[in-house]
Amino acid sequence: MFIADAQAHIWAPNSPQRPWVAGREPHRKTALGAEELLGLMDEAGVSRCVLIPPSWDADRNDLVLAAAQRYPQRFAAMGRFDLDAPDAAERVATWCEQPGMRGFRISFSLPRWAEALEASRVDWLWRAAEKAQVRIALMVSQAQLPLVGAVAARFPGLRLVICHLALPTEDKDEVAFRDFDRILPLAKRPNVMVKVSALPAYTSAPYPFLPLLPYVQKIYDAFGPRRMFWGTDLARMPCSYQQAIRFFTTEIPWFSEEDKEWIMGRGFCEWLDWPITS
Repeated sequence: MFIADAQAHIWAPNSPQRPWVAGREPHRKTALGAEELLGLMDEAGVSRCVLIPPSWDADRNDLVLAAAQRYPQRFAAMGRFDLDAPDAAERVATWCEQPGMRGFRISFSLPRWAEALEASRVDWLWRAAEKAQVRIALMVSQAQLPLVGAVAARFPGLRLVICHLALPTEDKDEVAFRDFDRILPLAKRPNVMVKVSALPAYTSAPYPFLPLLPYVQKIYDAFGPRRMFWGTDLARMPCSYQQAIRFFTTEIPWFSEEDKEWIMGRGFCEWLDWPITS
């Protein structure tokens, strides 16, 4: 089966030349580089992975772009986009002209940008991204999901994906999923996709993560297999890469073989316009 991971971070060691951002803790203390990630992907049978710069590496795009350019059949980048840059609106149009870049990731859950989303002060972004067909991965809170739905309705040509089902990063079990149903109305917006990514990190149950099944079922029923993209956010997985894969490929009884093909990689690669050549 062709498998593409919808998200992983790579980053460099903390150093005076490239210091990690104070107050932001990495998913693990040892840096995860492109070559190590490739080895883990090979062991697990993962063909491709989309790379996103982590916040503790100061949102730099250089490492993910270098990896995507060196291994174009294995990696693609969705870089961090600075909404506060003076030329931000102009940069959208040429963003994906950077070799290896397939879109950008924006964390509207951060306070400085959450207010801009709520006040509709980033309509310039939606308009420019819709025109240029730049894919946007959104890190948002569950409370912000109605705002995303309104944006998707006003800009139907936007290509949006919600990271980690908008689950709160630090929570697990019932606390993490208490507002889960807020994501389901977005299914009526055909330009909104979802990443069913990092799910094992949101439960204290061991593999095969049985408490997650009802939530996966709801997403499947609402969005369907072609609009839900498997991924790991690997460095914070409480399980092995292989277990994160097997949870979706062997433990979910209602997935057909065709469903798995879409969920495990085909759907995300088509959405990114990243052709599967073999």
